[in-house]
Amino acid sequence: MTLDADLSWARAWLKEDKKQYINGQWVAGAGQTWDVKNPATGETLSTIALADAAQADAAAAAAHRCHQSDVWSRKTTRKQRADVLNAIARLIRENTQKLAILESLPNGKLLSEAMVDDIPTCAEIFEYYAGWTDKFYGEVSPVEDGFLNFTNKEPVGVCALIAPWNFPLYQASLKIAPALAMGNTVVMKPSEYTPLATQFLFELIDRELDLPAGLLNLLVCDGPVANHLTVSRDVHKVSFTGSTNVGRQIVQNSGQSNLKAVTLELGGKSPCIFFDDTPDLDAAIDRAFTVMFSHKGEKCSEPTRFLIQKGSYDYVMSRLIEKAEAVRCGDPLSPDAQQGPQCNPAQFKRIMDYIEIGKGEAELVAGGYADQQGDNANGLFIRPTIFANVPGSARIAQEEIFGPVLSCTPFDTAEDALKLANDTTYGLAAGVYTGNINVAHQMADRLDAGMIFVNRYGCYGLSSPFGGFKESGWGKEMAIHSLSSYTKTKGIWIAYG
Repeated sequence: MTLDADLSWARAWLKEDKKQYINGQWVAGAGQTWDVKNPATGETLSTIALADAAQADAAAAAAHRCHQSDVWSRKTTRKQRADVLNAIARLIRENTQKLAILESLPNGKLLSEAMVDDIPTCAEIFEYYAGWTDKFYGEVSPVEDGFLNFTNKEPVGVCALIAPWNFPLYQASLKIAPALAMGNTVVMKPSEYTPLATQFLFELIDRELDLPAGLLNLLVCDGPVANHLTVSRDVHKVSFTGSTNVGRQIVQNSGQSNLKAVTLELGGKSPCIFFDDTPDLDAAIDRAFTVMFSHKGEKCSEPTRFLIQKGSYDYVMSRLIEKAEAVRCGDPLSPDAQQGPQCNPAQFKRIMDYIEIGKGEAELVAGGYADQQGDNANGLFIRPTIFANVPGSARIAQEEIFGPVLSCTPFDTAEDALKLANDTTYGLAAGVYTGNINVAHQMADRLDAGMIFVNRYGCYGLSSPFGGFKESGWGKEMAIHSLSSYTKTKGIWIAYG
């Protein structure tokens, strides 16, 4: 369908009552009402009655009953599980533009970003994990004669999956698909700021697929109710993507309840290191700038610190400033816009507060103000902001801002760059641009981050693990590495002879 037709559909769909999906039924939320806003205009897109704690308990109990019944983990074959995941992928592909609109409107990301980066990848995620349903093997262990020892991989049980507001359906898919592939049941909690695409996908699944009641549950709720869900004894695993502080609370909740498994994808303060011998410096600048400022800087793995060798520093800075000043902020649905608004007022304020902090710590060379003139007057727009000569100890160099704010710092030697890069509590990603293969390997070995990008920042693929070190999280998403967190390993001994 045309964009106009799908926008017309979206306007009508947004007026419909939005409900919770519990035990195979759509039910009205019993909690407070919540307005999902358009950050480009401030208008209310949809009003939702949020789930309350009792409904969180009901969803967890329904998922637990479904798991205990073995209807999905044992009575459904692995081939049938794969068929379901492929069917979900098909529903996503058939509704790509509608889902992209529902992703863009409450988040503020460009429609083009949702169409290219987000929604098609969601379909690929379900297809990828469909292929794993019959390929995650156990092991035979080398034990003494007279015994056979082998391991089985079994579903962990009920998985509470908590997705953030920056990549709503993408992050939901990264959690739902491996959970279902390994035979688990699900309670999905999208952010209340950006629940729309996930709600619509659940509607499609409910309408088109005949799934067991309780297999998939959807709760749109606030933080306290989500926190309540993470202490439920009916929940056996929590997968959370979001802030480090909330991640710490979830770990504490696990210890205070049933020691449920926890995986965490948390914050970042990732460096991108430019050496003077970078083969194509202009291409490196273009790529790093794009990754940093796409999705209006609301990405955990973005390179928020550029460390630039002194021989190239002035040139790199001039190019960065030129590119930042040329960016057009505007309505995410407009083909002319190059950067949308920040997702919500709290995040807008957080970013602006950090910009003020930065003005006292370093040299502001681009942006540094809200872009709220003309058509942007009611939106949460912030100009791409760049600080120069940022000390490594500065707050804007140490703390996650999660917005279009870049810190740039010069360095002399590779040792200086390593010290600056690793001097942070985070360890999600790091980038290196150099023409020296020895330097590339040395930096990759010594950078304290879970993902290292050499000569192209931001390489992602479903067959490569995503996740960080230190306060950037526990465990991995994507690839075979994610599957262990959705299974439990059972060792079996058989005596013979």
